[in-house]
Amino acid sequence: MKHLIRNIILLVLVVALATGIVWSSNKAGSERCTGVDVLIVNADSTHFVTPQGVMNELHSLGINVVGKRMRDILASDIETKLSRSAYLEDVDCVKNLDGRLTIRATQLVPVLRVFDGDDSYYVNKQGKRMTAVANYHADVPVVQGHFTKQYPATRLLPMVQYVEQDTLLRSLVSMYYVRDTNNIIVVPDIYGHVVNMGNDKDFVNKFAKLKLFYQEVMPNKGWQTYDTISVKWSHQVVATRRQKVVPVTVEYDPEQDEQMPDNETMTVGDGEAITPADSTKNKKRN
Repeated sequence: MKHLIRNIILLVLVVALATGIVWSSNKAGSERCTGVDVLIVNADSTHFVTPQGVMNELHSLGINVVGKRMRDILASDIETKLSRSAYLEDVDCVKNLDGRLTIRATQLVPVLRVFDGDDSYYVNKQGKRMTAVANYHADVPVVQGHFTKQYPATRLLPMVQYVEQDTLLRSLVSMYYVRDTNNIIVVPDIYGHVVNMGNDKDFVNKFAKLKLFYQEVMPNKGWQTYDTISVKWSHQVVATRRQKVVPVTVEYDPEQDEQMPDNETMTVGDGEAITPADSTKNKKRN
């Protein structure tokens, strides 16, 4: 008998609770929206999106929720439309029981800045683009080149992140220039030469060869000797000598209308292939 009474009481409580929830839901749904609260989730890490900016974006999209019944406001629709903004990475919209709408917006987090001709934009790790504006600057790696859907700028991210995690390489690399998919050029802070990485694969071994070349060859050959160091081929580093003009004194003969060209005055250059094993001996290979 006691168990029966207890079960009846529990049933009554469940029904009452369910009724209360339904009543509260209906009441909340019939209430009008009294305002919108915007919270920028990552406001501490970057500063180019403001709550007022999100509100302006809502108005530009034709979304005016104040005064509408809460049940008529589609939170998912607001999330979808706001997420299309180039400045936002994620949006979460919640309808509160007090009649207010809360929007939690995450600003786009740039990982690269790309210069493509006259265009300049930032990209996040998913490849979403945000046009660079004068009043905002993010201290991220710089890449110059033309990118497509088939070859997006994010293809370089594994290489760039590897460099950023290496203290020596991070202090060395100034920017990246993508001539084409098989000629990714690293521009060092060391003036006078560039490094051709080839494609975006096997970059760990390529940077290891570059470090060895810097340690064992450049101090002996001189930092101004080469204009291009290529690590794109396996098991070797190919260094191209800086092109020079060799001055030659030529005496003028007034009886000769035109001097014959002298080969020594022409621009000359050569390449050196140096393997890690031979680098300490500084041998030249033809």
